[in-house]
Amino acid sequence: MASSTTAGAGVRRQGLRVAWVPVARGAGRVAWRSYTGENAGILVAAMLVIVGVFGIVLRDQGFLTSSNLLQIIRLSATITIMAVATVFVISAGEIDLSIAAVIPVSGLISAVLMTWGYGSMFSAFVAVMFGVGVGLANGIVTVAFRIPSFVVTLGMMGILQGLAQKVTNTNTISISNQRFIFWFGGGDVGPIPILDLWSLAALVVGVVILNWTALGRKVLATGANRNAARFSGIRTGRIRIGVLTASGAAGAIAGLLYNGQFGAAEFTTGSSDLLTVIAATIIGGTLLMGGKGSVVGAVVGSLLIGTLNNALVLLNLGAPDQLIVRGLIIVVAVIASSRQTRSREPWRWLAALEARQVRLWGPPSAAESALATQRVEGVP
Repeated sequence: MASSTTAGAGVRRQGLRVAWVPVARGAGRVAWRSYTGENAGILVAAMLVIVGVFGIVLRDQGFLTSSNLLQIIRLSATITIMAVATVFVISAGEIDLSIAAVIPVSGLISAVLMTWGYGSMFSAFVAVMFGVGVGLANGIVTVAFRIPSFVVTLGMMGILQGLAQKVTNTNTISISNQRFIFWFGGGDVGPIPILDLWSLAALVVGVVILNWTALGRKVLATGANRNAARFSGIRTGRIRIGVLTASGAAGAIAGLLYNGQFGAAEFTTGSSDLLTVIAATIIGGTLLMGGKGSVVGAVVGSLLIGTLNNALVLLNLGAPDQLIVRGLIIVVAVIASSRQTRSREPWRWLAALEARQVRLWGPPSAAESALATQRVEGVP
């Protein structure tokens, strides 16, 4: 009796292991789909090549040490958060050029409030609400007045850059609030830096919303075909306003994280981040024309650019070289994305012709001849 019970338990355990196999495979496929974008294979290859090459070239400078890799993740946290928000903006068919300009103003707002005696959390909340207001204004103007978001956010970027200098007369404001510094850049939760937790939170929230909720599907549908999405019942105007609002909030959070890292706020903070954020988003697999995005890819793209910057610094190359590399990355990523998009166009064209029952060779059918005659004679 005992042997039969043991055998039955063994069978059940074996069946459980067998049952978990397709579940694990399905989870792997879901994870890969959430990662893959337009340039997934290129991104993986680029990461392996970059890490391998610089690992060999900089082997005497500790490039592959755990401390240096953690430093890359920490320094990429602000770019990661903004890149996740930018995935939603571009996937919805919009663009936000003002996201990096929100950084210094929100940082200065929180620093000024703390110098006036307000608490760290209240100051951070006001700064984030400022970013939300900027994004909301961008979205409302874009949707209500039917102005391209490129133009609206370009104007907002200029306004914010001037405001950042006007607030403090180009002076740097020091931050001594230790609670603020701990939660926004300088603290550690056990062995994990707080900035890594911010990056992880952005990754989880972005993946869940984009890949597992109806809101994410609406964002992608809006970017793929706005008219079709609107006819299907999606309120595309609200979606576009929402993604631009989230982008403004992400820029404000990035400003707070810069304050926590540096212990000070100044008007030049994040001045070169716009190019980095767009580069991380595009090379991560987000389609520049909208309709497809990858949050995981954007995070990987952010880490890839952070790795490149770190290697360039170890090679004693300065900021100009880093800007050149980022620009080249964007150009290569856009070319790769456009090539993949064009490679699918002939099949879409053939499918459209087949759906209209139009033949590509041979004599025209009677229906095709009648349709051509109607077009020549102007018959509707």
